[in-house]
Amino acid sequence: MRRIAVTVNGRAYEREIEPRLLLSDFLRHELGLTGTHVGCEHGVCGACTILFDGEPVRSCIMLAVQADGHALTTVEGLAPAGGLHPLQEAFWECHGLQCGFCTPGFLMTLVPFLEANPDPSEEEIRQALSGNLCRCTGYQHIVDAVKLAAERRRTPSP
Repeated sequence: MRRIAVTVNGRAYEREIEPRLLLSDFLRHELGLTGTHVGCEHGVCGACTILFDGEPVRSCIMLAVQADGHALTTVEGLAPAGGLHPLQEAFWECHGLQCGFCTPGFLMTLVPFLEANPDPSEEEIRQALSGNLCRCTGYQHIVDAVKLAAERRRTPSP
């Protein structure tokens, strides 16, 4: 067993865990944060993407002990209490999700992308999305949602 201390969504946690425990399983089973989905368990589909010190990572191919001393953000920590993050609103408005299984991974990939690229081209958006798989939407609505969120970031409503 190994003791780790992590900050998840702004809250500090300490746990005794098995050194072989995957980060995705730690988040889901130890902390009850089930918004981080596990699809392929090989880091290919992107459903398990979280922010690790602000950078998107695949939590299904990381060990929880690697997160010791780091700050993590899951989809549960994305929005203000009782509201939606602007990207979540855009996904909803543009029908960027169907079953929703892949959506948390897309969101956690796209939040830092939009921070770094406030006016992305459609090609840049599609490149950013290329590491996340969706079996339902065909991606166009997701691209539309990213465009809408980017536009709203540049020109906030009064």
